[in-house]
Amino acid sequence: MFWALSLLQAADKERSRPQESVLHWDRTDKSTKDGLHARGQWASKAEFLLAVAGQIIGLGNVWRFPYLCYRNGGGVFFVPYLLFLVLCGIPLFLLETSLGQYTSLGGVSAWRTICPLFGGLGYASQVIILHGCVYYIIILAWALFYLSYSFQAELPWSHCNNTWNTKACVSFDLHNQTANARSLPENATSPVMEFWECVLRLSSNLDELGPISWKLALCLAAVWLICYFCVWKGVKSTGKVVYLTATFPYVMLFVLLVRGATLPGATQGIIYYLKPNHTRLADPQVWMDAGTQIFFSYGICLGSLTALGSYNKYNNDCYKDSFLLCLLNSCTSFLAGFAIFSVLGFMAEEQGVDIASVAQSGPGLAFIAYPRAVAMMPIPQLWAVCFFLMIIMLGLDTQFVSLEALMTSVSDLYPHLIRRGHRRELLLLFVCVVCFLVGLVMVTPGGLYVFQIYDHFSCSGASLLLLSIFQSLAIGWVYGAERFTANIREMIGYSPLPVFKLCWKYLTPAVCTATFVFSLVCWSPLSLGKGLVSPVWATTLGWLLTLSSVSLLPIWAIYALVTTPGTLPQVVLAHIYLLPRDCSSCCLNSDVTDSVSVMGNVTGLVIPN
Repeated sequence: MFWALSLLQAADKERSRPQESVLHWDRTDKSTKDGLHARGQWASKAEFLLAVAGQIIGLGNVWRFPYLCYRNGGGVFFVPYLLFLVLCGIPLFLLETSLGQYTSLGGVSAWRTICPLFGGLGYASQVIILHGCVYYIIILAWALFYLSYSFQAELPWSHCNNTWNTKACVSFDLHNQTANARSLPENATSPVMEFWECVLRLSSNLDELGPISWKLALCLAAVWLICYFCVWKGVKSTGKVVYLTATFPYVMLFVLLVRGATLPGATQGIIYYLKPNHTRLADPQVWMDAGTQIFFSYGICLGSLTALGSYNKYNNDCYKDSFLLCLLNSCTSFLAGFAIFSVLGFMAEEQGVDIASVAQSGPGLAFIAYPRAVAMMPIPQLWAVCFFLMIIMLGLDTQFVSLEALMTSVSDLYPHLIRRGHRRELLLLFVCVVCFLVGLVMVTPGGLYVFQIYDHFSCSGASLLLLSIFQSLAIGWVYGAERFTANIREMIGYSPLPVFKLCWKYLTPAVCTATFVFSLVCWSPLSLGKGLVSPVWATTLGWLLTLSSVSLLPIWAIYALVTTPGTLPQVVLAHIYLLPRDCSSCCLNSDVTDSVSVMGNVTGLVIPN
């Protein structure tokens, strides 16, 4: 007991020393030795900014944020949204980006080096990325399929004269609704809804997967092929592709915004989007929606920010970059709402219905509401091509940047095995092929239900919130907020605002914990649409997807404790309280587990290299 107290006092004395640089990295790239390929860096700062913007600005900004804003009180929704942004979004964004830049390592190796006991954070984030790569790209396959039909003389979802249309199909426009309201069949459907169901050939329930749709399978293969060639040369190819994929969506979004603002009914739609409802602030679900939107749209706890930051130059001002990118993300979400709801307002006026009946979230907005709106515009083929190209570009850069983050982490773990010859390209090909084969399940008649389960559980708010809590604890308390602030000061030449240390230690874990507890208390079975609720076996499978990532946190902690020589109190205190002050042996591209050996020198344990 006396020994433990003495060690704790030594730890406190160690923390009280002036906070100069804690880890002294040998940042010389030695990866060209022994035939290894160089790890690489961004050719310019613009490549880094565009790559991160492409990762964090995706489909959620276009189809999820506007819907959440209108559903949760309009302009009032910005109160909880901005609160979560300040207390959680920006602090965690800066944490991950600067961690990658300081260590020049991917998500797994960075956490194993800077905080060995919490190395499971890196592994968990990579599992989440892998799950995301499997299901997120399905959206791009749907968009590519729609794009191929957008070049026809008449959009197939604008009329009921297609071979797949049923007798219940009705072209809902203002004239039909006023003149033939009484003659509409009881189960009337729109041509855009029947086209959507024709694309997916939806089954009646999850138990009926059915055969693979070869057209969607070809679209899925084409998108995976594009992703492969965007990433196959590493950061060199990724940095060049983002010039197109990260900027083109903004051009299209601006075009759609200008076009939407000139349509009749646009003002009504924008008012509906922003109309404040202060009573909604009392609803806990509004705060939950704001928190989950921040975590999803900012790519937090996915390891991608750490991987992208690792390719920066050591003295890059990641502090200002974080503010700039967070501002860009939120402004994009806000402006996307104007573009989307101006068009929905036009559609509501054309049909003579309330906007609430046409405003939808998720795939419903991208593949039902908006295609139906562009079919009513002059030259609908042009606007359909613009919209689906924007969807593809928004999703494409998120997909291949996530894939690049995954490859970075694996390459940093096994540099001598992967960075030789064409092994990296072969490993990337293997990952793409496996993800493609798993994704084929989602291009079946029951695939939409599988997609929803993946979307809800594999990258769920629960797993992201848990990772956020432990990231904050690892930096704020184990590694030390003061030490991490000193690391940032060493890189950029000045210290971040003191509020960041407060967030890493107290505010961020407190807010994330409260949100996580609330999400568990208010949990309900997943609704799959058409009155279907996720069956017990599907819910169980979904929670297994969640556990496949978060379970790696305790598993790695136990592994780290068991494999480190010494008594349990010595090992725990060595991992938690005394971190290496001189990590010169942990040079770039070396085995990150060397940091544990340095710990042994500090604590007096004899730990062989």
